[in-house]
Amino acid sequence: MSTKPTTTDLQWTELDQRAVDTVRVLAADAVQKVGNGHPGTAMSLAPAAYTLFQKVMRHDPADAEWTGRDRFVLSAGHSSLTLYIQLYLAGYGLELDDLKAFRTWGSKTPGHPEYGHTTGVETTTGPLGQGVANAVGMAMAARYERGLFDPEAAPGTSPFDHMVWVVAGDGCLQEGISAEASSLAGHQKLGNLVVLWDDNHISIEGDTETAVSEDTLKRYEAYGWHVQRVDQLPSGDLDAAGLYEALQAAKAETGRPSFIAARSIIAWPAPNAQNTEASHGSALGDEEVAATKKVLGFDPEKSFEVSDEVISHTRQALDRGREAKAEWEKSLAAWRTANPERAAEFDRISAGELPTGWEDRLPVFEPGKSVATRAASGKVLQSLGEVIPELWGGSADLAGSNNTTIDKTSSFLPAGNPLPGADPYGRTIHFGIREHAMAAAMNGIALHGHTRIYGGTFLVFSDYMRNAVRLSALMHLPVTYVWTHDSIGLGEDGPTHQPVEHLASLRAIPGLNIVRPADANETSIAWREILRRYTKVFGKGAPHGLALTRQGVPTYEANEDAAKGGYVLFEAEGPDGQNAAPQVLLIGTGSEVHLAVEAREGLQAAGVPTRVVSMPSVEWFEEQDQAYKDSVLPPSVKARVAVEAGIGLTWHRYVGDAGRIVSLEHFGASADAKVLFREFGFTGEHVAAAARESLAAATR
Repeated sequence: MSTKPTTTDLQWTELDQRAVDTVRVLAADAVQKVGNGHPGTAMSLAPAAYTLFQKVMRHDPADAEWTGRDRFVLSAGHSSLTLYIQLYLAGYGLELDDLKAFRTWGSKTPGHPEYGHTTGVETTTGPLGQGVANAVGMAMAARYERGLFDPEAAPGTSPFDHMVWVVAGDGCLQEGISAEASSLAGHQKLGNLVVLWDDNHISIEGDTETAVSEDTLKRYEAYGWHVQRVDQLPSGDLDAAGLYEALQAAKAETGRPSFIAARSIIAWPAPNAQNTEASHGSALGDEEVAATKKVLGFDPEKSFEVSDEVISHTRQALDRGREAKAEWEKSLAAWRTANPERAAEFDRISAGELPTGWEDRLPVFEPGKSVATRAASGKVLQSLGEVIPELWGGSADLAGSNNTTIDKTSSFLPAGNPLPGADPYGRTIHFGIREHAMAAAMNGIALHGHTRIYGGTFLVFSDYMRNAVRLSALMHLPVTYVWTHDSIGLGEDGPTHQPVEHLASLRAIPGLNIVRPADANETSIAWREILRRYTKVFGKGAPHGLALTRQGVPTYEANEDAAKGGYVLFEAEGPDGQNAAPQVLLIGTGSEVHLAVEAREGLQAAGVPTRVVSMPSVEWFEEQDQAYKDSVLPPSVKARVAVEAGIGLTWHRYVGDAGRIVSLEHFGASADAKVLFREFGFTGEHVAAAARESLAAATR
């Protein structure tokens, strides 16, 4: 285990201590005023958070989006006041009234930190462990960004070098996602990542001895992390000088991520509430707040007391930030002069623009051939990878099945890795069998900016990723999930691997766009549309989930209207072979579109003008104006059939009372895909029969 440096240059004055104590009373007052929240951790962590924001981190409160800044992630998001109060003190735009409005309607200080809502909040946290995994993604993105723009620079000398700082709690480290992410970070040797563990031994149910007995530091040593412990002061408070030394030692360790354990007493120095589970998630009470103020030398009759001297002192962070940014800008200017082509790329990527002519590289597939959409997606990625250097990604150990290898000769792996193609700045990420951490790391990569990230696994394993996917949508992050083996069509692996409820369940997440292409050409158009829609502007971006087939499906002529989410693939025809008003609409998605096409052939032969609508994305379709939607699905046509090899929840609003849905309302089985489709009723004949039922119902 690492030892601390023997010297420190920390300057710590009585005014610094007063500022830390001010943090404690503000945390107690804010929770007391609203009547709920988490005061204890914000009180005990005050010296750590203050040291980071005022003494260690490189940041500019006047420019929260500065490219060269360090990133701060409060993984223990329930202790949001730990962050809000530092943002207030440093001058990020929060003021005392915002702290007084904590957890109330319309405030800038919601119960958990929300990205895009409060300036200075780098990611939405609250679900424990997500922040740790986000930070791993940020650290990975920082390394890849360095590889794009300044790969030859010596460590610590590039304008693209910066740190990612994390504050995590016991709950973060108990959640499995943090274990996945921490293992990945150690393997990747992310020396720009530091996790500070608030080791307070308290969770909602009391002492953590109720649930945990492992040696956490040894666990992180086993992951390959640089590990330190900071002991308490005799008083029981955190040791600011010891924390500073440990943080500086972590910053100096460039070959491994760093883990610092800081033993704290929750709610310190509240006389009666400290070291209790009640202080974790409840207001301390008026008497205890008053008693705490007396201990700290504050007037117990005053609330939200901040002296002019304290706020003047802490707002000097604005001056330090301005100086740090100016120094960085000098470094960036020198880099620009020395690297004009890379500087042009940096400007293009920063503006969210794609290279000129990138769309010309998209493959167009020959109609008539049978191609699995996962294979088509792989060809798209390899083609675009040659011209879009910021596009990168990988798979949760399923690259050969997901077709997510953008460059077979280049793997994102640290220096010293013995595998062929290993490159610290490689294109292809090997996430390992860590789906949940992969999704959360992708969120961190997107939050970091300057790259475009995707990641793959089987659709059925999206359940492992769901909370992180939900946060992608909540934060409007432009990440792309490549989910293959999207139905019973995967065959013999059986019901454990065959998604049934997943498409409908994922479509239920607000802000997540699910795209299930019918064929290879729709797949190419889908990737084009996803990349066109990319934006890191909060509220304008969105995550996408591509649901792709294992099995081959027929290829049709490319139709640009696929980017609208739904379009007429084959028009209804009259006896003369000319376009005619449809009597029935067949709505298909993904691998079931060709079943609708087969059904149309039989219905047309029987004299029933039938339109086939391909709907790769319900979400994209719903964005279109009503006139377009009505042109695709005319309200006058009541006979309708929707077909999808999953539960039918998505389709009721499109088929109406007279409509029918050919769906799968039970689990699959282990057999060849063709057998499964036949046995479970996914045939052209069955779709045509459903259409006849709908026609009969519509004419009653």
